[in-house]
Amino acid sequence: MDYTIDNETFETLAREIADLKRERKAVILAHYYQRPEVQDVADFVGDSLQLSRQAAGTDAEVVVFCGVHFMAESAAILSPEKTVLLPEAEAGCPMAEMVDAESLRLRKRSLPGSKVVCYVNSSADVKAECDVCCTSSNAAKVVESLGTSPVLFVPDKNLGLYVSEKLGKPMDLWPGFCLTHDRLASSDITEARRAHPRAKVIVHPECREEVWRLADYVGSTAGLIRYAQTTEAEEFIVGTESGILHQLQSTCPDKKFYLASDKLVCRNMKATTLVKVRDALRNLSPRITVAEETRLKAKAALDRMLELG
Repeated sequence: MDYTIDNETFETLAREIADLKRERKAVILAHYYQRPEVQDVADFVGDSLQLSRQAAGTDAEVVVFCGVHFMAESAAILSPEKTVLLPEAEAGCPMAEMVDAESLRLRKRSLPGSKVVCYVNSSADVKAECDVCCTSSNAAKVVESLGTSPVLFVPDKNLGLYVSEKLGKPMDLWPGFCLTHDRLASSDITEARRAHPRAKVIVHPECREEVWRLADYVGSTAGLIRYAQTTEAEEFIVGTESGILHQLQSTCPDKKFYLASDKLVCRNMKATTLVKVRDALRNLSPRITVAEETRLKAKAALDRMLELG
């Protein structure tokens, strides 16, 4: 898949998008994993937690969510009065599809008394079955807020294990994972370190245990960017989806970043193009909505997460 775009095409599409955005009273939100040109036309670029806050707080009438389906769904849950658009309707999340509401209900019945912590990388139906949501930015804080209650962590086993180890709290972990992050192996880190011996290794907690145990820093996408900005190191081996390199290089132009593996590309995140952003604004479609009963239950779990900060 070709992820390049020439300057003339970018400028033309960016102007069209800017005009349509004013006409529609719209805001464009983009995840760090989006194509560089999509990030460049967005009003706000961030990780899942930052984008959730933006979606909840914006006064725009239309929210164009450049990400994957569960992210746009979360925006629709938090702001039902707004028109929420997902430019690529088929941009899903394989990890989110590894858990469904019925399977979760069965698991909950086998674990009476457990609190269910749900990673935002999940459907609205699944969120509606959970006590509280979390992102990779605040997962440890969310779990810690539950005190001594037993916890079922859904659906990312890698993030769940990282949080469990960090807090010293055993948890029941759903066997889901991010296909992109799970591709990264300890051998990739070893090889990258051999090629760049002075570089710090920074990775996302969706990576396997064998990977995050080798890292100098583990954090959310926003956390990785902050670390690169604030540490004195000048070179970094980056263990997360390739789209983050655009923000890293933009915010730290004097530093060097090396993707830990060329396998770190999410096709779903790269499915959104500027043409699709323009067409979504032009047609006010594809629109994401959530049934009201489900929305209210899912919103309670998202609100609890946002209240924790």
